[in-house]
This record gives sequence, structure tokens and C-alpha cells, in this order.
Amino acid sequence: MPSSSPGAGASGGVSPSNLSPIAQRILSGASAGPAPRSPATGSLILPPSAVRPSPVSTAAAAAAPTTSAPSTLTTGSSSSETPGATVVHRGAHGMDSPILWLGGQRVHSLSEHGKDVIRSMSDWAGRELPRFLKPADRIWQPSELLPDSASPDFFDEVAALRAAGANLPLDYLVVLVGDMVTEEALPSYMNMLNTLDETRDETGAADTPWAHWTRHWTAEENRHGDVLNKYLYLSGRVDMRSVETTIQRLIGSGLDPRLENNPYLCFVYTSFQERATKISHGNTARLATYYGDAPLARLTGLIASDESRHEAAYTAIVEEVLRRDPDGGVLAFADMMKKGIVMPAHFVDDGWHTEANGRGSNLFVDYATVADAIGVYTTNDYANIVEHLVKRWDIEHVPVVSGEAAEAQAFLMKHSERIRRLADLQMERRLRDRKRGKTWSSAFSWVFKREVSLV
Repeated sequence: MPSSSPGAGASGGVSPSNLSPIAQRILSGASAGPAPRSPATGSLILPPSAVRPSPVSTAAAAAAPTTSAPSTLTTGSSSSETPGATVVHRGAHGMDSPILWLGGQRVHSLSEHGKDVIRSMSDWAGRELPRFLKPADRIWQPSELLPDSASPDFFDEVAALRAAGANLPLDYLVVLVGDMVTEEALPSYMNMLNTLDETRDETGAADTPWAHWTRHWTAEENRHGDVLNKYLYLSGRVDMRSVETTIQRLIGSGLDPRLENNPYLCFVYTSFQERATKISHGNTARLATYYGDAPLARLTGLIASDESRHEAAYTAIVEEVLRRDPDGGVLAFADMMKKGIVMPAHFVDDGWHTEANGRGSNLFVDYATVADAIGVYTTNDYANIVEHLVKRWDIEHVPVVSGEAAEAQAFLMKHSERIRRLADLQMERRLRDRKRGKTWSSAFSWVFKREVSLV
């Protein structure tokens, strides 16, 4: 994926060379010194791949980053289970099975002990996870929140919907479209869950607790993109062909959160993402109310409520992992924080934005910058999520045994502070730019190629 800093790979990976000097100094606890800035926006130069959705948060999310280069222990032999993969005898976390590298990334990293833990959780998953789901006949459906196409009053209802959304500003619409596009890329997220060792749906209709969860979670999530898509279509405020092109391109590109086929890592990732999505949709609802669009406020508020239930499910899974495997759970949490949480839509592209705006412009970066600027999802939100999860899982008191896990535990206890320091620098710069009247903008095809401020 393109990046706002030198050295960020196409996969969205983060290595020390990808971080700006300011980020490296802050995250190591050293004096920051002068911060390099983007010539386009004046923002801190940080890799955009490590946070959903703000690009300025990514170095914070990637504190003490690790490289994803193959180990010097590589044997050069290949794996019969994963064609093209390279076998490494032992990993940094003392895993008790060979570690594989494929295309420069670690794959199938779950240890034999970890596999035993996940297998032992099957009964727990079958008993606990259904509590966080609602049957189709007892949950809201998109048609309930939109004009009824079978009603004789349909056209009047559409007119009322359009009138309610008439005052939504362009920057808000850009973020709303970006959120909808992210929701519509649901096939990629189901695909992600079905890459996981021990929890994947092996047949597409497997009768296991984990497979049941994946399918029913996906079914609930499908309503989110559906209702947002229909709302935007009826609103007449956005270029739907451009939006639809973006969705198709994003699904075709997939996503790469670097989960290593490892459910430990994935469930940390989804715990974070569901909370982030809840915050984002909640703030979208708040702003819709402010702009006088009550129907939009209602539907985005309901989406946020769904995300809250899903967050509770994924955090419960990680809590159970930590209870059964304290060291492994803490190491997984720290590993994902060091990598950084990538936005699900980090490969978003409409085929127009970069060429039209020049200066190394990137649709993901610009959409994320707008979301941060209007307060839908900010660097401080990222820090708050880290802090929340550390408290929710009581990381300070997890009874780890190994020195490596103890180091990871200490890292996690300080991680949100590092991010807040970067957030403060970002906000100070933004306020200075606004006071000085600086303006940076990009044209977005989603809103008929009109300019939207990035400050």
C-alpha cells in the first residue's frame, strides 16, 4: 500500500526504517526534536497503514516495531502444507513448531500449545458466543430504516430523507462513504477469519462453534453496508458509480492485517477493530444529529450498537485465551500493538484519486485525515482503545511466567502514553495551521470530484 513516509511496503508492513525520526524518538522515550512534516498537509510523516482510520496515528500503533524479514535460522526447505513457504525452526517467542514465512510474512505461527488452547475452548465458544448474536427475526433490518419502496408514499419519504440530509457537509459525506465502503468489503473480513488455524470454517457450512460464530457475525455485519449503501443512493448526495467502483476494487484487493493465520492475533485485532468501528459510527451518529439528519443518526446509532455487541464477544474470547494461556495471550496482544492495527480498508482505491490530486496523494490517507479532522475517529481514540483493552483484560495482573511475556506486559502498560504524545503533537500542529489560515485539500470522486479540506 502507498505510504506517506519512505520505506513502507505495499503490504502495509512497518519496520524501523518506515518510521519518521520524530516517531522513533517518541516511541523509544527519547527527546523528540523537530518533527518532519508532510509538504502537502503539514502532518507528521508517519506510515498510514497501522491504524483505523487515521494515518497520523500509525507510528504510535507501531511502537517498538518488529521487522517481518525471514529469520537467519531459515533452512531453505519448503513446507508441504503451504507451497512456497520457507521453514524456520524456532520463532522469537519460543514456539514449539516450525515457523513458516511466505512472501516475506510469517504464516501459521500458532504453536502446538496454542492449538491445544483453542481446541480446548470449543465448548466455551459454543456456550458463550451465541449470547452476543441476535436471530434474523429479532434484529433490525435495513428496510425498517429507509423509505418503503412498496408504499404509495415512497416518493414523499425519499423527498423527506433528502431534505433531512441536505445540510450534511462534504467532509462528513466523504467519511460516511468511507465507512460504508469499509462495511461493504465484508467478504474480505469473512475470508480473513477463514484463514485462521483451528477456528476456520473448513467446509463453508461446518457445524463447529467457531464456524457458526463466523457465519452469523458476518450475517449481522452484512446489514451495515446494506443500509448505508441504500441511504447514500437515495440521498442523491454522492457519485454512486464512483462509490461502487471503489467497493469492487477494495474487495478485489483484500486486506493484510498480518495475522499469521493465528487466532490469538486475529481476536486481538477484531477486539480493537470492533471498538474502533463502534466509536466511528457513534460519532457519525452524533454529527448527523448536529446537522439535522435524524434518520441517518438513527441508523448509524443502531450500527454502533451492533458493533458494541461484537466487541464484547471478541474481547471475551481474548479474555478466555489470557485465562488459559497468560504468556501467549500477552505476547499476542503486544505483537499486534507493535505491528499496528491496520484499517480494514487500507487498500481502498477508486482508480482516480492519486492521479487527480498528485503529490503522492492516497485515497486511504486522505479519507482517514478527514475522519480525524472532523472528529469521527482520531489518534486519541486509538490511544483510548489501547488503554481500554489493557484495563479490560487486566494486563497488569495477568500471571505471566516468561521474561519475554513480562517485557511484553510492561510494554503494553505504557503503550497508550506513547500514542497520546503523538496525538498531542498532531493536534498542536493542526491548530497552528488553522490559526495561520493554511489550507490543504483533496478532490474526492465520491462527492463528484469536489475539494474537501484536509486540515
